Amino acid sequence: MVVVNYQRKKEIKVKKLLESLISPQEWLSINQFLLEIKTINSECISVFYPYDKGLGTISLLQETKRKESFEKIESEIEKKIKKLSKKPPSTPKFTKTVCVFGWISEDKVMTREIGISKKLPYIYMASKKPYIKPFRDILKTNYDVLVIILDQKTAKLQRFHGNQITHEAKLRIDLRARHRKGGQSQGRFQRARQTKIHVFFKKIATKVKEMDKNSDVILLGGNGPAKKEFYNELDLESSKKCKFVEDLSFSTTLNEIHKKIIQQLYQHRKKFVADIVKRYEKLVKEGLTAKRNNFIYKALEIGAVETLIVSAEYHKNSQFKKIMRMLEIAKNTSARIEFATSPTIIQKLDIHNSVLAILRYKIK
Repeated sequence: MVVVNYQRKKEIKVKKLLESLISPQEWLSINQFLLEIKTINSECISVFYPYDKGLGTISLLQETKRKESFEKIESEIEKKIKKLSKKPPSTPKFTKTVCVFGWISEDKVMTREIGISKKLPYIYMASKKPYIKPFRDILKTNYDVLVIILDQKTAKLQRFHGNQITHEAKLRIDLRARHRKGGQSQGRFQRARQTKIHVFFKKIATKVKEMDKNSDVILLGGNGPAKKEFYNELDLESSKKCKFVEDLSFSTTLNEIHKKIIQQLYQHRKKFVADIVKRYEKLVKEGLTAKRNNFIYKALEIGAVETLIVSAEYHKNSQFKKIMRMLEIAKNTSARIEFATSPTIIQKLDIHNSVLAILRYKIK
């Protein structure tokens, strides 16, 4: 009975995870959209809002006064939002968040928009470039992932940036599976064969080191015991990032590889934010943290904030307009902004008005 209940809980947990993941189809389209947005190299207004909050977002734009160039951009964004309120951008599923970017190119205001089937933080930000970090944090786009698939005689390595394969390598050796009659003994054959495999794995490890340029995650798959034997050849830095992946072989389709990348990146991001919160808790005694919004706001204004930890649901807080402004100050003072999506961490953040901060130095 205990085993059955454990299995059932595990199945429910996996089901919930899969339901929370963005689909590979939408993930691909968002990555493609971001490739275009990232080429914008000018001041930009970035607006993310719940699909049914378009009119409220227009009011927010109108009540904030900015310099003339930004006011011109905001005027066009307001027009765009009015159109989108009647017909939101389509997504593979129901649109939950609309994202609009506006900038000036050759004296003309340009806008681009996309609909997302997941909830993103409410954002209204003017900055030197488009603000796309929530895509990376919540939707796991534009990460660097190295995928390794191997057996004892063949290896395929693919480096992904988002959905784009930026580097690919294939390695192979001629390896006999069985000892033939005559010649060397069975024992000698097996030792020579194992030595050849060992040398091959070292060659793959060298290639991994060459291709692993600041990858966020390394995924290791393949049929048989080869992947576990190969893991021991990785250096310390690569082995820490390496994750064994089941049902990943040379015949796995690119669509299925994308699914596995998305699943692993969700786990990676969850642990990353949890580690930041743990770091916050350790620094409390040293006076290098802040939890009151008024104090955090002042610390941001003088550039004293190193990391701003924000609930992805902060727009539900009564201080959400102030927090929105805090996000913009953080972005423009090079403070790191980390959005939390884990229910456990969000609950913890809610106690502190949705925001916590790690400081660069002590302030009174």
